[in-house]
Amino acid sequence: MTAPPVTPDGRYIVVRGQLWRRANPDLSDELRQAHVADLMKARRAVRDALAGGDPAALRSARGAVQVAKVALGERGPVWWAGDEDLNRHMARNTRYAD
Repeated sequence: MTAPPVTPDGRYIVVRGQLWRRANPDLSDELRQAHVADLMKARRAVRDALAGGDPAALRSARGAVQVAKVALGERGPVWWAGDEDLNRHMARNTRYAD
C-alpha cells in the first residue's frame, strides 16, 4: 500500500481529493504509539459494539475514538499556530489545489 500524498506544509494527507489532518509530528514516538494503540483498541470496541448491537457500548467506544484522535492531533484544536483548519475540505477548493 502506498502512502497518500501529504501537503507541502505537512498538515494534511490527501485521500480521494479530500484533506485529512495528520497527527501532530511534535508528539514523541512513545506518546504517539500509545495514542495509536488506544485508537486501535477503541476501533475494535466500535466493531464489537456494532456486531453485538449494543448502543451504550457503541457510544462509549466512539467516545474513546474521539479522545484518541484528539490526543493525536487529528481532531480538536489544530497543532499548528495560525491558519484555519481545512480538515475534510476538498483539496481543489483550498490553497492546496496544486
